[in-house]
Amino acid sequence: MQQAPLSAHQRVVVTGLGAITSIGHDVDTFWNNLLAGKCGIDRITQFDATNYTTQIASEVRDWNVEDHWDPKEARRNDRYTHFGIVAAKQAFADSKLDMTKEDPDRVGVLIGSGIGGMATHETQMERLLKSGPRKVSPFTIPSLISNMCSGLFAIEIGARGPNFGIVSACATGTHSLGEAMHMIRRGDAEVMIAGGAEATITPFSCAAFCSMKAMSTRNDDPQHASRPFDAGRDGFVMGEGAGVLVLESLAHAQARGAHIYCELVGYAATCDAHHITMPDPEGKGLSMAMKRALASANIGLDQVDYINAHGTSTPYNDKFETLAIKKVFGDHARKLAISSTKSMTGHLLGAAGGIEAVVVVKTIQTGQIAPTINLTTSDPECDLDYVPNAKRAATVKIAMSNNLGFGGQNASAVFKAL
Repeated sequence: MQQAPLSAHQRVVVTGLGAITSIGHDVDTFWNNLLAGKCGIDRITQFDATNYTTQIASEVRDWNVEDHWDPKEARRNDRYTHFGIVAAKQAFADSKLDMTKEDPDRVGVLIGSGIGGMATHETQMERLLKSGPRKVSPFTIPSLISNMCSGLFAIEIGARGPNFGIVSACATGTHSLGEAMHMIRRGDAEVMIAGGAEATITPFSCAAFCSMKAMSTRNDDPQHASRPFDAGRDGFVMGEGAGVLVLESLAHAQARGAHIYCELVGYAATCDAHHITMPDPEGKGLSMAMKRALASANIGLDQVDYINAHGTSTPYNDKFETLAIKKVFGDHARKLAISSTKSMTGHLLGAAGGIEAVVVVKTIQTGQIAPTINLTTSDPECDLDYVPNAKRAATVKIAMSNNLGFGGQNASAVFKAL
C-alpha cells in the first residue's frame, strides 16, 4: 500500500559526514583511497600477535587523538571513544551547524558501539590482578560503557535531545542511523548525530575471535586477506575506526541553508531467530529487512542502483547475503552494482554501518562506486556484479546499505539523491 508523502519536517537528510579508518583519517582521504582500491590491512602492531592464528588487522595508524580532542579528556577515555568523538566532530563541522542558533533540546546524539571499551576492560583487569583493587582507575566504568560516545559528544556541543548508545554487534551503526531517522520523523528532534565506533584490535578480543575461527589466517598476505565473495575467502579481518553522519529534517536543513548530500528514506531491522553467529541459510531475516526498508521508503525494486553489502569475506555470510539479494530483487539483482568495502577497511564491527553509510552517501554524491578488491576467483554461489577490483562511474540515485550482527540481527538503510 502506498504511504502518504512525508512532510518536509518528517523527511530526513544527510548534512554532515565524518570518518576515521585505516585508509583515511577524514572523509576525503578515506573516499579517495577507497576509489583507488587501497587496502589498510597489515600485520598487527598494537600488541605482539606472534602466537595468534590471525596476526593481521586493519589498524588506524599514524593518528594521535590529542591532535583533535582535549588531551586530558582523551586520556580518560577508551580508543573506541576517541574514534567516535573525532568522527562526530568532523561530521558536525562538515554540517556547519551552529549550536548558538539551535534549540539544544532538539539536537540529539546516537553513536553506538558493538563492544565498547575493550582496551579499558583489559588494561584495568590487568591492574586489578597485578596490583589489587585500589589501582583500578576511577574512570574505568565511564570509559568502557558503550553509550559514552553519545554522552560525551552531547556534552561537547551542548545537545540535550535524545541520547543513548545502541548495541547490536555488527548491525549497530545502521541501527543507530535508522533509529535516529525515526526520532526526527516522530518529532523528537530536528537534528541527530548518529553512527558507530569500534576499537577491538586488542589481545583478548583478537584471541576470542581467533578461538571462534571467524577470521582470516592469510597472515603472509594481509593485503589480500579480505576477499568478499571470492571463492578463496577464509574469514573476516578485524578493523577499527568510526563513521558518523549528521541527520536533520529537510525543513530544518533548508531553513538554515545547509548543504544536503542526500536523503535517508528507508530503514528496517529484523532478526534471523536462527543462530547466534551464522546467518539464516535461506537469507530470511536479511531479505525481510531489505523488503521492509524499501517499502518504508516507497521505493520499487527496479529503482535501486547500488548496494553496499555487508560482505564480510566469511564463507557463510557472503553466499547467504547473495541469496537474500536474489530473493528480494529477482531479475533486477543481476542489474545491481554491489560492493563490499570491507575488502579494504576490514570489518569495523559496530562501526561498519556508520562507515558504509558514508560510502553510500559519497557514491550518490560523486557518481563513483568503490570496488570489491581481491575478487579474483569466481564462486558459483556468489554470482552477482560485485564491482570487482576497480572503481566504476555510474549514476546512483538510490542506494542501500546492509549490515548483519551476531545474534541474528539485521539492518538495512536506503538513501536517495534529493
